[in-house]
Amino acid sequence: MTWIHHCQLELHDSLYFATREMGRLYETEAVLHNYALCYALGLVDSECYQTQVALQHSYRYFCAEQVPLYEEHLSVLNERGIYVTPAHALHYTATLNTWKYASNTYHVEMEKTQKNIPSFGRAKEIAAESRFEFFVFSPKKLQLAQWIRLGKWMSKAELCVIARKEVQPSLSTQVFDYPHLLNPLDVMFSHQVYSYDTINMSPVSLIKNIRLQGHYYSYEKLKIPVMKYYFRAP
Repeated sequence: MTWIHHCQLELHDSLYFATREMGRLYETEAVLHNYALCYALGLVDSECYQTQVALQHSYRYFCAEQVPLYEEHLSVLNERGIYVTPAHALHYTATLNTWKYASNTYHVEMEKTQKNIPSFGRAKEIAAESRFEFFVFSPKKLQLAQWIRLGKWMSKAELCVIARKEVQPSLSTQVFDYPHLLNPLDVMFSHQVYSYDTINMSPVSLIKNIRLQGHYYSYEKLKIPVMKYYFRAP
């Protein structure tokens, strides 16, 4: 048996991360990646994660490399039977902020140029009071924090678990539709996927409006595929 935690997030600050960079415009898509949620919810193995954080903080002024360790961190969740889906927006609004930075041409040799190099940019952020929904699966009930931090600016968000339900995965392998977001790595190797729409983002693009075949959990009117974290073909 598996517990489904039906979760909703409400932003109390504007949320920013660069889903797309189009010239001077940095756009935040109204989706939350499941990798980011695992860290924000505090589900990543504390010893492994804290070791990396301590290593990064040992370089006060310079860090030679900043390499994410998703496989090392999230594989521990597979061992614990915990899985977090990406979060889709229930309601959101966006804000467009313009930022400026100073020119640093004072320290180089002045030469004639016809180039017009702008010293500003725009960031499209998700506004406060936007709401998101996602699911957490685990073999037992989890006590999740009420307040978490997300995005580049560590924006504050309130977490509400609106329902918990114990379910058993269906052994049926019928074709079904899942309208919300999924991580394709976590479903492509365990299910037959027939169609989907893609949302391009880092570190792994997400998919939605999916038609697939395989084992699933039944929750209300949804059929949610049984998943775990994959990082390469098994």
